[in-house]
Order: sequence, then C-alpha cells, then structure tokens
Amino acid sequence: MLTKKIGLAAALVLYAGAAMAGGWTLNADQSKVSFGSIKNGYTGESHYFAGMTGSVDDTGAAKIALDVTSVDTRIEIRDERMLTHVLKAVDFPAAEVTSQIDMAEMSKLSPGESTILDAELVLSFLGADIEIYTELFVLAVAEDRVLVTSDEMIMIGTDELCIEEGVEKLREIAGLDTIAQTTPVTLRLMFVKD
Repeated sequence: MLTKKIGLAAALVLYAGAAMAGGWTLNADQSKVSFGSIKNGYTGESHYFAGMTGSVDDTGAAKIALDVTSVDTRIEIRDERMLTHVLKAVDFPAAEVTSQIDMAEMSKLSPGESTILDAELVLSFLGADIEIYTELFVLAVAEDRVLVTSDEMIMIGTDELCIEEGVEKLREIAGLDTIAQTTPVTLRLMFVKD
C-alpha cells in the first residue's frame, strides 16, 4: 500500500514544476507525500515519506525521486517492517516518477491562477515501470513558485505494485485480521524556479 502511495505522490510532484517555462526544483521542506492504511476494517492511519527530490527542466522533462528509506509511519518497528517486507528498501532504496510536461500550457498561468491537469506518469518501483493516470491541481503561487496537489485522493491497489505478499506478511506479524488492499494517497508539492 505504502509503495503505491509513493508512486502517486511522485507523479504529482512532477507536474508541479511545469507551471511556467524554465527549470524548476522541488522544495522538499514545503512538500509532502502522504498515504493511508486501514487495519481490521476500521482503524485508519496516516503515513508519509520524509525524503524526496525533484525537478522539471526547460524542455518539460520531469523527474522526481522518493527516498523509500525515509518512510515514516510514526512507529519505528512498523517502519522497519514496512521497509523490509513491503518496500524492499535494501534492494530498491528509491522510487522514481517521470513525465513530459506541456510547458506551453503551463506558461499561461499567472500568479494566483490555477488549473487542473490530466497527468500521465511512469513510476519506476521495485524494478518495474507502472503507468499512472490522475488529475493534478496546479497553482501559480508566485512567478517563481508553483504548488501542485492531488485534485482528489488517489486510490491505489497493492496488486498494481505487486506488494500483496509484503502486506500479507505485515498482517501476520502484527496479528491483524485484515489490512486493506487499497490505500489513499495525497500530495503537496512546491516547486521553485531555478
């Protein structure tokens, strides 16, 4: 579940930098990729990735990397189990999202204006490339700052990322009846012009 969220979050970040022409860099301190999990059918919890980098160059080529090892579930032992069984961080310490941005469309935004973009992203995770289609809300905060968020919650299934076995292992270790096979993901990504 966590992995899926990561991919989606990364995708949103990519579109954020496209608000205006020129190169853009992700401001990690003002950005956040969060995902939720539901155990035993009713207990919901929120998690996030603390480390990420991203950029969009002047041709619209966008790339964002999530530091998988920075996952924070607010419980240390759960972080360790997630990294080992679900995210397989020893072999795959990072996830990457790439996309091509329409810079001409984005350059139309003036400070204070916003738009909603259809996003087509490629998430590289656990050695596989996964296509993700979603909508992003893009706000030109200033001439040198663009905020990108998920327009709605992004719902991703564990089957899409092939992490069912890892999630099942977490369920067994924690002695839970269930862990939902779908998770909501939200993004807040701030890009600053180079």
